[in-house]
Amino acid sequence: MAGARLTLEERAQIEVLFGQGLSFPVIARVIGRDRTTVWREVTRNNSYRGAHLRVPGARSPAGRGPDSRGGAYRWSYAHGVAQDKADRRARRPRAGKLIGNANVKGRPSSPGRLWPLVAARLRERWSPRQIAHWLRQEFPDSPERWVSHETIYQAIYYQARGGMRAELDRQIALRSGRTRRRPQSRAATAGRGAKTWIGDLNISTRPAEAADRAVPGHWEGDLIIGARGSSAIITLVERSTRFVMLGALPGSRVSEEVTRVLIDLMGRVPTQLAKTLTWDQGSEMARHAAFTLATGCQVFFCDPHSPWQRGSNENTNGLLRQYFPRSSTDFRTWTQDDLDAVARQLNGRPRETLDWQNPAQRLNDLLVATAA
Repeated sequence: MAGARLTLEERAQIEVLFGQGLSFPVIARVIGRDRTTVWREVTRNNSYRGAHLRVPGARSPAGRGPDSRGGAYRWSYAHGVAQDKADRRARRPRAGKLIGNANVKGRPSSPGRLWPLVAARLRERWSPRQIAHWLRQEFPDSPERWVSHETIYQAIYYQARGGMRAELDRQIALRSGRTRRRPQSRAATAGRGAKTWIGDLNISTRPAEAADRAVPGHWEGDLIIGARGSSAIITLVERSTRFVMLGALPGSRVSEEVTRVLIDLMGRVPTQLAKTLTWDQGSEMARHAAFTLATGCQVFFCDPHSPWQRGSNENTNGLLRQYFPRSSTDFRTWTQDDLDAVARQLNGRPRETLDWQNPAQRLNDLLVATAA
């Protein structure tokens, strides 16, 4: 409680106890505050003699008569008036860094001086936490240009009068496109078909080093499906660096086509960075043996209904839905060059899990170390 501002409930307690004639030290003990806090509250937020109050405030009996203690005991105190005074005093006259001065009557709030810089990163699909850390790295000697991620969230959600909400739509500002969390639990079905292509390549047989993200070269993959299930793309994520590659499937997502695109994508990285690939049990990987033969990258399959076993890939697929809404995206209209541009954006974002480096930097460091 130390250091926190008095609440309306505490002020109501002070009013009652003050009206009973208790001293400031006694009132402080009852409400769990320092006695100087109570004295300062009555001194600063009193109602003077109370004549202007619609409902008379509390008067201390100790402040009346020939034995009056005087001082702050002579005032009238009403908790509602005290709260209004405290609220007015707490309003800062200066404009905020992201939200303009909203406390001046008659003036609509305008974007703060840092908002254009933050908005540019939001349009690039950066999260508020990424932006907050980037500002500290970009301007290490200018604390006035730093804001917390909570300040950025407040600016996004701020109910301005046609101000920033009109300038930057919430669907773009927040990557999730939601204003509140939704339940994540999903009932898993029990039906399992015969999937002969899995064989003994269950994730439990994957090399132990694949579970340790300190060793690069282990990938997770999946398909993202377009609207009405009519199209798809391939997503690959390297577990150590979180580097993303996307593959176009303009024709179909049959196993032969998926295998061909996977071979092309994995050919972009050195063989020492293509050790394993973890996938779900979808039939699109039925020809995984051809992929392994061409690339040397061994495929392993997750357990049924266990997306957390491909956690990095699942997280990336969620981020990609900012670019590819589930209800309206037709991936047949997206070329490989288009998908590469999206992947470059994702790989350029700083990540907290990478100590605020980005995946492209981490992969480049690995490539340099490999070549040395």
